[in-house]
Amino acid sequence: MQHYFITGTSRGIGKSLTERILQQPNTQVHGFSRHQEVEHERYHHRKADLAGMDWLLKNIDGFFPNLPSAERIVLINNAGMLGEVKYVGELENQQFVDLFNLNITAPAMLMNQFIKTYRNQPGKKLIINVSSGAGKYPVDGWSGYCASKAALDMLSQVTKAELTKRNLSKGFKVYALAPGVVDTAMQGEIREVSQDNFSNIEKFINYKKEGTLDDASFTAEKFMELINNTERFEEVLQDVRQY
Repeated sequence: MQHYFITGTSRGIGKSLTERILQQPNTQVHGFSRHQEVEHERYHHRKADLAGMDWLLKNIDGFFPNLPSAERIVLINNAGMLGEVKYVGELENQQFVDLFNLNITAPAMLMNQFIKTYRNQPGKKLIINVSSGAGKYPVDGWSGYCASKAALDMLSQVTKAELTKRNLSKGFKVYALAPGVVDTAMQGEIREVSQDNFSNIEKFINYKKEGTLDDASFTAEKFMELINNTERFEEVLQDVRQY
């Protein structure tokens, strides 16, 4: 049996990926989000407030059960938020707390718990952190989002280096996977932003007008290509637009 732990399964990439995985036999998906939008006999939902550190610290010990006979165990840190699009100096400070909690602190804690739980487990163990091109170059108005995705990339690279140093890398694979520009609720949020707070707004409006946004189901297929062929992907930082 293959077990997948996915955050943010109520919509977008997380929901499409969950539905795609459940098309395969011998899979179980453990989903974490505020709302349950997937119904399936092999889908196990847990209502989760991943931006709430008190909740996460209280509940994280029970996230990953003992799975001695699992063929493959996968953690996909998908949940994330763009946050309020405004320039530094105009943002509410709580915005940074909420955004960094969800985009980097929660994935870091889940990775830590995942490795702690399964480091002596036989079989394949895979961690995929959903990254972004915005973590590799500055976008005005997106300071928190860009910074948190850059941090997620580095966290992924350091974790892989540590696993290699400790001779655990044979069992674990770690990736930070950028999904491209996908037609999700986040894209809708971006198109509603004032140009005073985001100079590239027209570019994102045109993505929708011109039909150049990828469908979430297409992106889920690209994720599965990596998951099912990890021997082809050596580098930690990956982008679905490059394969």
